[in-house]
Amino acid sequence: MDKFVIRSKRGQPSSNATIPLVASSILLEVQRDTTPSNINFTYLKADPAERTPIVEYDANIHDEVRRYYIQKGTCQPKDHNFSKTQFGKKKITMRKFHPGWFKGPYSKWLEYSISKNAAYCLCCYLFKNEHKVRGNMMDIAFTQNEFMGWNKALERFGTHIGEVNSIHNKCFNIMIDLMNQSQSIRTFFYKHSEKEKNESRRRLSASIDVARFLLRLGLSFRGHDESVSSTNRDIFLELLRWYGNINEDVIMEDLDGDYFEILVDESKDISHKEQMTLVLRYVDKKGEVIERFIGVVHVSDASARSLKKSIYSFLLDHSPSLSQIRGQGYDGASNMQGELNGLKNLILRDTPSAYSTHCFAHQLQLTLVALVKKNSDVDDFFCLISNVLNIIGASYKRIDFLRQHQAAKLEELIISGEVHTGRGLNQERGLQRSCDTRWGSHCKTLENFIDIFSSIFYVFGFAARECPNYLDRLTSETLKNMIKEFDFAFMLHLMLKVLMITNHLNSSL
Repeated sequence: MDKFVIRSKRGQPSSNATIPLVASSILLEVQRDTTPSNINFTYLKADPAERTPIVEYDANIHDEVRRYYIQKGTCQPKDHNFSKTQFGKKKITMRKFHPGWFKGPYSKWLEYSISKNAAYCLCCYLFKNEHKVRGNMMDIAFTQNEFMGWNKALERFGTHIGEVNSIHNKCFNIMIDLMNQSQSIRTFFYKHSEKEKNESRRRLSASIDVARFLLRLGLSFRGHDESVSSTNRDIFLELLRWYGNINEDVIMEDLDGDYFEILVDESKDISHKEQMTLVLRYVDKKGEVIERFIGVVHVSDASARSLKKSIYSFLLDHSPSLSQIRGQGYDGASNMQGELNGLKNLILRDTPSAYSTHCFAHQLQLTLVALVKKNSDVDDFFCLISNVLNIIGASYKRIDFLRQHQAAKLEELIISGEVHTGRGLNQERGLQRSCDTRWGSHCKTLENFIDIFSSIFYVFGFAARECPNYLDRLTSETLKNMIKEFDFAFMLHLMLKVLMITNHLNSSL
């Protein structure tokens, strides 16, 4: 401090009090001139023999000067006419610097000074002073003292490089680290620290939200078995897991910028608007395959270009990088799997590694549909099922009769003790329509058909007697007689067993 501030003596007039202010302003001016932003790089010499030693620069700008020389590159005048030097007394030989030395293992550090006709080392010039401060003995050749021994150049180059832990190699590694500062350990620790802070903040926020919910309802936190293998870890942990599954920030954190696959499907809702569902499939930090439902997006139409635009917009809003897509999963629709302008190929043009896979479950469904249509008995059976559903579902009155008969039948069974009552039991069964692209719906249709067969038979009997239209009465009587035949009952139970097997496989796929 005394170097820049002149202290006033006691009893000295106060007029000298302005001197420290002047000295301080000089100090601020000096500091301002040596800041990295004010370095004039045009005055830095390119010739290694004319450069100012690093230690003579202000300590605040050492890295800026080093980075400038690293980005500028080594001074290697390859087209220069190198002058020869005489060696030996008895046997005189003439040797000169060979430009071929600029290639190979010396290319990243070897320099040549035209003014001195000498060789220098860039990395040692930049960082050798760091090791000198630590008290290491070192060779001053190639830095302070020029090297001109061309007759033994390769031997001296090798000696200068030395072993793995030599001064030269340490300087060279520091130079590489400074070039790749974004990959340095310090930068990695800083980013890792910020990442840990964000993860901890999300975990804490989720825990507080779940705790508030349980406290508001007065529910217990702990469970009887909270181990990882437990299927029911009680309310707090199970609710926290559910919270993480639906929270987009948690999903994105779990994904952690890694590769993922998109699973997309589209259909119309009850208001006839096109809706697209998007699911992400990825491998988490534990090595487990995870599928997370991200959301439902309204699309203007079901064309491939419209779907692609909606997918890209949705992903950009939720952080996953489009370049990290490594898979696509769709059904077999032409707008998805089209060879020319299908969604699959539109995304492949942008991301060649996003390989498409036709949904295995959908392939299984299409295979079953194709096989069924080739067997006349099975094809006739499903046609009859479809006619039964259409006849009953076309009339609200018949649907009401079906529900009333189910309720009355259930009441009789409860009174007789054949069925038990309880939460979730004895739910009302309906006639679910089947769809060729959702073969699991066929299994559900047949299962419901068996459960409410007596009610269906009752509705057809009522329609055959009371329906005012003769054609409707005839159709109802015909269907009633067909569904009570042995062939129909046999095919109904047979196909239900077959479809239950394929439906289990379908769920696994």
